[in-house]
Amino acid sequence: MIKVIHPGFFTTIQDMGRFGYRDKGVPVCGCMDNYSASMANSLLENAEMDAVMEITMTGPKLEFHTASFFSITGAEMSPALNSVPINSYEVHKANEGDILSFGKLINGFRSYLAVKGGFLTETKLMSRSYYMPITDQNCIAERMEIPIEEYSDYSPKISHIIPESSHKEFELKVFKGPEYKILTDNQLKLLFANKFTIAKENNRMAYQLEELIGVQSHKMLTSATLPGTVQLTPAGKLIILMRDGQTTGGYPRILQLATKSIAMLSQRKFGDEVSFHLLPH
Repeated sequence: MIKVIHPGFFTTIQDMGRFGYRDKGVPVCGCMDNYSASMANSLLENAEMDAVMEITMTGPKLEFHTASFFSITGAEMSPALNSVPINSYEVHKANEGDILSFGKLINGFRSYLAVKGGFLTETKLMSRSYYMPITDQNCIAERMEIPIEEYSDYSPKISHIIPESSHKEFELKVFKGPEYKILTDNQLKLLFANKFTIAKENNRMAYQLEELIGVQSHKMLTSATLPGTVQLTPAGKLIILMRDGQTTGGYPRILQLATKSIAMLSQRKFGDEVSFHLLPH
């Protein structure tokens, strides 16, 4: 068991997603940066769907009540075990009573904490991913006790890995969306020749971008959307749906992010810049 001493800004339990319920309006959910989460699980030889802790902007303070092994990937948030700094992308052992904490955010926006065997929170609709009202909470809370398996002995095949240096990348790779053809020549020029600034309105549901690309009046029926769908509002604002985004929408779907670009975008925060690069179908 792990006890939450302090929850951090917005810390959740996530796995690779909740599939098969989109027709009922349930989002995919799951890790925003599934590449970083997969690396954390891989270091511990966990199963692909084992749940991890997704840590946003500022980290929690956690007390291990059970011996375990853990790894941290994604954003660099200055982790420490019993106040001693530790490295991300490595396997560490925690003994009963050890305290894991996080400090200054160095780069990125979301870190992933994996424990050997995964976090054993309740499964709802075949996933442990937090998403209210499917789950009883949308983030961890102070004094919460999170179940994990006890591991006092474990010899990892790989004790550390060198991550890709993706935190400095800003180019989002995209495909044409279903309503791509409504874009004017001027809108296309603005879309692919400029950088866009991430607005304050960014979360697990969607990222909005500050700059506009021109008004549009295209009328359409509410249609299916996916994580990574880029919608264009009548005012010309771009909205990029993320893992908790709605399953349908009424705005034109002009672009679709490649899977890895969804992960990359999830490591960006307010004020960061991104650009779009169109891929062939």
